[in-house]
Amino acid sequence: MAKQDPIIQVSNLVKEFGDFTAVNDISFEVMPNEIFGILGPNGAGKTTTLEIIETLQKPTGGKILVDGVDAVENQWEVKRRIGVQLQSSNFYPELNLIELLNMFAAMYDVDVNPMEMLEKVQLTDKSKSYVNKLSGGQKQRFSIAATLVNKPKVIFLDEPTTGLDPQARLNLWDMIGDIKKEGVTLVLTTHYMDEAQQLCDRIAIMDGGKILKIATPKKFIQDLLDSGFKKEIKPEPANLEDVFLNLTGRHLRDA
Repeated sequence: MAKQDPIIQVSNLVKEFGDFTAVNDISFEVMPNEIFGILGPNGAGKTTTLEIIETLQKPTGGKILVDGVDAVENQWEVKRRIGVQLQSSNFYPELNLIELLNMFAAMYDVDVNPMEMLEKVQLTDKSKSYVNKLSGGQKQRFSIAATLVNKPKVIFLDEPTTGLDPQARLNLWDMIGDIKKEGVTLVLTTHYMDEAQQLCDRIAIMDGGKILKIATPKKFIQDLLDSGFKKEIKPEPANLEDVFLNLTGRHLRDA
């Protein structure tokens, strides 16, 4: 099988805000059809890195290619190739879900079937609803539907399951997996380590604007064990989330 070229190439990326360096000379590649996670504590530079790749910010230095297109020199060409998850506050409150999807389609000059898109995210029954009337899980699912309008090659998700209940969180994991099966590349940030371990093919861990290490979740864990690391407390065979899901079920609840 021929070796694939990276769909995202970040080379010596730097972003400075005055005297503060938010992103400090980082380089990495994302391969087609993988889920690539960027993890790190608050202030690590994760969101700034994503926003530069998404063309929402200009870098101080370095080069970014998305599907072979320079993200600084050809911003619109990059925008046509990507989908960016929006927060619910960024949707027009006076438009219902169908109207919003049609508006996004018009912005990209593409044709869409809004009901088919809503069916993908289990929201056909909410087609005439407004975003501010949706539950947290519904809002996140719709925001992902909106990223798919222009049939992107890459989707960016910034902490997609924050604030969701366990059923909604698992449902969103399944949805992300289904999107990957359609050949889409996903780049996500998350503060949930179990989420990164479950979803990501590879992970970059950032701190202080630097990338500390890139590896698969399995490799990260094995390297830690090989270093002699041992947990002081033996992991329990089940946890409270297991109890919660066993008692209440895994099926999605939409208030």
